[in-house]
Amino acid sequence: VQDVEPGGGVVQPGGSLTLSCKSSISILSFDGTGWYRQTPGNQREFVAAISSGGRTDYADSVKGRFTISRDNSNNIMYLQMNDLSPEDTAVYYCNRRLRPAVGGWAADDESWGQGFQVTVSP
Repeated sequence: VQDVEPGGGVVQPGGSLTLSCKSSISILSFDGTGWYRQTPGNQREFVAAISSGGRTDYADSVKGRFTISRDNSNNIMYLQMNDLSPEDTAVYYCNRRLRPAVGGWAADDESWGQGFQVTVSP
């Protein structure tokens, strides 16, 4: 999975960023694709997923602010982030291969992108 530039960066509270990842193989091959984030000392946490059929799921903390989408023709995954807050500061990772699991989605360990640093600061 390749990260597509431009990606993360520094943004003020209330600002917006869009992250993109391009897969080298068809993302329609998998049940879902998604985004996770990680802060120092913490486990990677689920942010959003989109199924091959277009169904979306979001963590409660980002509902109404983040939008996940995908370009199936070009195998690109997007995460549009609006109304960002300092609590959104993290390294964001895409994963092209999610499968349904109890309680939500499970991410394939071999399918992570390199990560985007997103910093929300005045």
